[in-house]
Amino acid sequence: MTNPTACLLIIGNEVLSGRTQDANLKFLATRLGEIGIPLREVRVIPDVPETIIGTVNEVRAKFDHVFTTGGIGPTHDDITAECIAAAFGVPWEPHPEAWRRLEAHYARQTPPAEFNAARQRMATMPRGASLIDNPVSIAPGFIIGNVHVMAGVPRIMQAMFEGLAPSLRGGTPVQSRTVHARGMLEGAIAEGLGQIQKDFPELDIGSYPFYRSEGGGVALVAKGTDAARLDAAAAAITAFIVGLGHTPVVGEPS
Repeated sequence: MTNPTACLLIIGNEVLSGRTQDANLKFLATRLGEIGIPLREVRVIPDVPETIIGTVNEVRAKFDHVFTTGGIGPTHDDITAECIAAAFGVPWEPHPEAWRRLEAHYARQTPPAEFNAARQRMATMPRGASLIDNPVSIAPGFIIGNVHVMAGVPRIMQAMFEGLAPSLRGGTPVQSRTVHARGMLEGAIAEGLGQIQKDFPELDIGSYPFYRSEGGGVALVAKGTDAARLDAAAAAITAFIVGLGHTPVVGEPS
């Protein structure tokens, strides 16, 4: 059975401008891999309605799951929710349960805070959306179709995802095997590594240079869902490195 696939849309001018450094990709790629939903594509797009609507419609037809981060706060440039509604062709309207939660949240503040028009935007969602709980700051994300809409703030996004994760139907978890070779250069291993990739077409095999105070080298990583094949690929990579006169280190070097 083939694993379901995922795409991540990172939405926000602040990311594209360089002002904000995205910290969500690594977390989501790792957690989705553990669930067995490999992340196959990531796009960073601006707060432009036509771009958000067009991109969402493109990727939701292409992938089993689409995850978005950013653009669901209370300010004028937080337009993700209304754009998702437009992408699905449904009204953008107050969500009764989200409205209740936020109205009660602001009423509990000391002194009570106004549940004003800006804050009401965070309770306005596409018709038919279901909520993604937010245990950090109350304002929920939401799901419509195969699109999961979450906050851009990493701590909030991670909390939302962990609440969402048990409901995601994944496949076989993605695993990896890593072999480090100090003192090696990518140019010296490219041809041999390419042959190993041909021998294991169902795996993703890559080389990643590293640089440390004690010297650099290359980390060779195999990823896939078949543990036996991963072990065999790691053994082939190890033998290849030994054959070139280097001492491999399986796993993370000390």
